[in-house]
Amino acid sequence: MTDHGLQLIGAALAIGLAAIGPGIGIGLVANGALQAIGRNPEAAGTLTTTMFIGIVFTEALAIFGLVISFLIGFGIF
Repeated sequence: MTDHGLQLIGAALAIGLAAIGPGIGIGLVANGALQAIGRNPEAAGTLTTTMFIGIVFTEALAIFGLVISFLIGFGIF
């Protein structure tokens, strides 16, 4: 196996592992928000805003993993 092949395997592992955590995190954020809205429907607007902010910060981790994956794949690391 060549160095480039190992770089591509490393890039695939980087994005694959970087997507697991945010996927679980977004599910937990949405679950908590939906449960809270179900218990207190009047707070739906505030909870939805807070939920989307949590989703954005969680998704940023996956984007960082994607950037690292590109850097590994293109041989910069």
